[in-house]
Amino acid sequence: MATTHVAPNEKDTEPEPQSLVNDLSIQVATVNGSGSQTANTVLLRSIFQMGIPVSGKNLFPSNIAGLPTWFTIRASKYGYVGRKKEIDFLVAMNPETAEEDVRDLRAGSAVVFDERLNLNRLRNDLTFYSVPFDQIVAPICPDAKLRKLVRNMIYDGVLARLLGIEMEEIQKALQKQFRKKAKAAELNWNAARAGYDFAEKQLQKSNRFSLQRMDETRGKIIIDGNSAVALGAMFAGVTVVTWYPITPSSTVCETLIDLMKRYRIDPVTKKATFAIVQAEDELAAIGMALGAGWAGARSMTATSGPGISLMSEFTGFGYYSEIPAVIVDVQRVGPSTGLPTRTAQGDFLSTAFLSHGDTKHPMYFPCSVEECFTMTMEAFDLAEAEQTPVFVMSDLDLGMNNWMSDTFPYPEKPIARGKVLSKEDLDRLGSFERYRDLDGDGVGYRTLPGTNHPAAGYFTRGSGHDEKAKYSERPADYVHNMDRLAKKFEVMRERVPGPVIQESKAQQIGIIACGSSHWAVMESLDQLQHEYDVEASYLRLRAYPFNEQVADFIRRHRRVYVVDQNRDSQLYQLLRLDVEAEDVVKLRSVLHYNGLPIDARSVTDSIVSQEGVK
Repeated sequence: MATTHVAPNEKDTEPEPQSLVNDLSIQVATVNGSGSQTANTVLLRSIFQMGIPVSGKNLFPSNIAGLPTWFTIRASKYGYVGRKKEIDFLVAMNPETAEEDVRDLRAGSAVVFDERLNLNRLRNDLTFYSVPFDQIVAPICPDAKLRKLVRNMIYDGVLARLLGIEMEEIQKALQKQFRKKAKAAELNWNAARAGYDFAEKQLQKSNRFSLQRMDETRGKIIIDGNSAVALGAMFAGVTVVTWYPITPSSTVCETLIDLMKRYRIDPVTKKATFAIVQAEDELAAIGMALGAGWAGARSMTATSGPGISLMSEFTGFGYYSEIPAVIVDVQRVGPSTGLPTRTAQGDFLSTAFLSHGDTKHPMYFPCSVEECFTMTMEAFDLAEAEQTPVFVMSDLDLGMNNWMSDTFPYPEKPIARGKVLSKEDLDRLGSFERYRDLDGDGVGYRTLPGTNHPAAGYFTRGSGHDEKAKYSERPADYVHNMDRLAKKFEVMRERVPGPVIQESKAQQIGIIACGSSHWAVMESLDQLQHEYDVEASYLRLRAYPFNEQVADFIRRHRRVYVVDQNRDSQLYQLLRLDVEAEDVVKLRSVLHYNGLPIDARSVTDSIVSQEGVK
């Protein structure tokens, strides 16, 4: 997993209550297009380089520049990397949202603000630091056009002084950010240094938050889930990628383009050994991916909820004609256009049964960037083994935000192509029937186009067919085919990754979650135990279809809370379809669907309220 944590407890030697070391959240409120991304990335990386577990969440608008954007950094000595509901230290740079941002803070928080905003008049229970950003940046950057970009680095320097971030790490992070752009690195370093000097001379530290060097990030990396998916696809041997740009999945394929150009060029011919095609829409993208899968390529596409909707008919074709392909769904808020730059897990039900008629599709639920890497690789193997479309269900929080992780394991298993008959196989067999189940697992054998044997050919059709792939509208042939596909899905229950289970001694309360919800649940388990003396077991789903362990977990507990990042309890509904009727009454919903990454406090409050715990 990305990190481990030790929860705070009564035996910890904590500082006095007024001092909080390595346990805070910082929110930078700016406007889109102001160049704050560099300053925020440098700030995040500087804390990470100090050995402190850290994570970053970017909340940005989906349309034009100039609209509000917030970047939240969480530093936690306990290793918590989920979003923290409360903001401890605010950097207020946006006049439009500054007053609301300040009013939302809890008492005892701190605020660094542009002096023009005069925010210290609003409350007397916060610590305010007024900074004349324009005055500080003017002598550093004579070019007025660059000033609005460079001025952001000033708050990095101010925070370094107020929180104890080492300036050497700020400088290292800047050099990494700009690499070969020495002049840009120097300009930004001067701005950060000026911010630090101003804070040292003019601001008196009176807040209770500080950061001190630890040794908890050695050997770890910072990466986003979309980049991890792209790496996983490349290591899985993908050769055909078809896509249409859509937030928040676009960087999966954009990153793949860069990776494949670097690592998948034939050293002799200098030609690409892959094809990445931007289609005219998502419908064309899935059609091309299925065509490539049918032809024997390892193929994939990446999209989000609106694209999944457009892929419905072709996905049904892939299911019924049994063609492998991998579809990465980086989920976002819907329906319709929804909130393209906000996170959700709202595609579970629609994806599980995508298309018309009777269809069921396997889904992977990665919870970390490491699992984005490993599960993407596994999805390609499963797609070819089961000859079906396979979905990797990420989300915007996991896909586009910064996550700390262990380095990824180098894949050691060989690529598994499934039941593919070669010319030599056909010489030995003499013939084959494409849709006959010979092994009792519901999966037939296939040949690839170009196999040089007279028995290799068969028709691939989305209409009725018999075991020999011949066109048929006989009721018995259709029922037989559909029953075999259902059997294949049932066998898949033991072929997809099983759940990860953490049992409590009491076994009264259970929690079920998947994907990025995992980090909020892990922290919530600690809150429940240490604040309310409530113990809960936890089952993290890693894939659909669910196996028998899930049903056993529900049977063992009196009440089971299902955490959903959507309004309609979609994961809860999928579980209801799978468990026995007498166990359905045990299930309860914990819902979070405001577009923000789910936080532990919201999970805890919901469970405590439903349990009636005081």
